[in-house]
Amino acid sequence: MATTKSPTTTSRTTTAAKPPALTGDAAFAFGRENYVIMLIGLVVIIIGFLLMSGGKSTDPNVFNEEIFSFRRITLAPIVVLLGYGIEIYAIVKKAK
Repeated sequence: MATTKSPTTTSRTTTAAKPPALTGDAAFAFGRENYVIMLIGLVVIIIGFLLMSGGKSTDPNVFNEEIFSFRRITLAPIVVLLGYGIEIYAIVKKAK
């Protein structure tokens, strides 16, 4: 006895969707502007850490009060936090 298909049964063909072609900015996670802002943030962070450096004493038996200067205690941490804020902004900013 021959088996026939009923007219209500349809054969489904599935085709895999092709990914979009990676051209130009689509190949990168961020746009050019984002990378420039990230680089600026990195430079600001490095400047902040350079502001923190120094203040050592030439004689280990003598305490140097210079480590408690405004530059090392207040200014440098603010500059570093500003740099991290710039980095976060560069990551969150939507590329054009």
